[in-house]
Amino acid sequence: MKSPSTLKYMLAASAISLGFSNGALAQDTVKIGSVLSVTGPSSFLGEPEDKTLRIYVDQINAAGGVAGKKIELVIYDDGGDANKARTFATRLIEDDEVIAMVGGTSTGSTMAMVPVFEDAQVPFISLAGAIEVVDPVRKFVFKTPHTDKMACEKIFEDLKKRNLTKIGMISGTDGFGASMRAQCVKVAPNYGMQIVIDETYGPRDSDMTAQLTKIKNTAGLQAVVNPGFGQGPAIVTRNYAQLGMTGTPFYQSHGVASKSFIDLAGAAAEGVRLPAAALLVGDKLPESDPQKKVVTEYKKTYESATKQPVSTFGGHAYDGLFILVEAMKRANSTDPKKIRDEIEKTKGFVGTGGIVTMSATDHLGLDLSAFRMLEIKGGDWNLAESGS
Repeated sequence: MKSPSTLKYMLAASAISLGFSNGALAQDTVKIGSVLSVTGPSSFLGEPEDKTLRIYVDQINAAGGVAGKKIELVIYDDGGDANKARTFATRLIEDDEVIAMVGGTSTGSTMAMVPVFEDAQVPFISLAGAIEVVDPVRKFVFKTPHTDKMACEKIFEDLKKRNLTKIGMISGTDGFGASMRAQCVKVAPNYGMQIVIDETYGPRDSDMTAQLTKIKNTAGLQAVVNPGFGQGPAIVTRNYAQLGMTGTPFYQSHGVASKSFIDLAGAAAEGVRLPAAALLVGDKLPESDPQKKVVTEYKKTYESATKQPVSTFGGHAYDGLFILVEAMKRANSTDPKKIRDEIEKTKGFVGTGGIVTMSATDHLGLDLSAFRMLEIKGGDWNLAESGS
């Protein structure tokens, strides 16, 4: 791939606009919007999303654009504030007149923006994790990350292989953490799982020792699952080790699938398991794996451009952008409704998150095979050994 060229962009208030000319439907440009948490508590998610979109829009434009039109990328930073996200979504529709949207870093921000894009009938590809983004299906809303329900199922599948059925849960009360907790409670019986203790913590909590002590002292406990994202899971992981609980298998969610989690948790992360995209272990995949070429090339491009480790969150933005671009090519139109129809027809798209096949009843298009069970060893991601 070509190295990304230097981008010229304007910073106005909290909005960042990458443009090539004015007008959403100008003769030679087309506007795509994005609202991301580039700063704030979710910046470890939003920053790689932002950088990914910039890198690849620049490459697409350098190669001639989409159907002869350059992409004008309009990005707003919501700072992790759902109210700001909705305001920016409205601005994208009413002032910027975008034809599509790739963004929505968190579940909270995404759900605040959903009505705006549904009402405007403009396709919205979210980068948030919770299943509620696409269940129930909304006509103009799609998403690229694996769902929290899938994460629960992948974790429980692994626990079952290890003959571990009595689990404790400690969940964040943020939008993603609360949603994943609810999904885990819902699907646990399907895998023969018994939740013997269920604790929570707030997004601003700085010590979870009290909750973990209760979990540690629960009779029959065999493993612990921590739905959540942000700094909370890293604190839980450190407290877990401090309490001497490392002999009890510990699972995190895909909400921590970035090197920053390992850095924050330090040595305490050793042995932690989590479901995540193939992107994190691209170099360890067999040559026959259909995702290997995509994930290794994305990793090389991203790390070369940013000098930072790749994360699955930037990968979600990559997938969203190229699902949209391919739909635009098939539609051969800048009509949002025609583009929406083609997004829904996405079939066999090989992305960083898996192989995507959408339909009128599935606006994610991934199954459980898109998740890999990873284990942190030696401060790095490794494929977990099945049943061990």
